[in-house]
Amino acid sequence: MIKFILPAVIIFLVVLFWEKINEIIYKKFNIKINYVAFIIFLILLSVVIILLYF
Repeated sequence: MIKFILPAVIIFLVVLFWEKINEIIYKKFNIKINYVAFIIFLILLSVVIILLYF
C-alpha cells in the first residue's frame, strides 16, 4: 500500500510547488526546468514505446 501512496504524495508535492522548484533551479543553474522536464518526458516516452515495440 505504501508503494502506491508515497509516489502519489511525491507527485502531488512536485505539482504543488512546481513554480518554487523552477525558480530555485533557474537561480542556481540559469536554466528553465520546463525545458529539461519536457526533454526528460520525451525521452521516457520514447523508451517506453521502444520497449513496447521490441
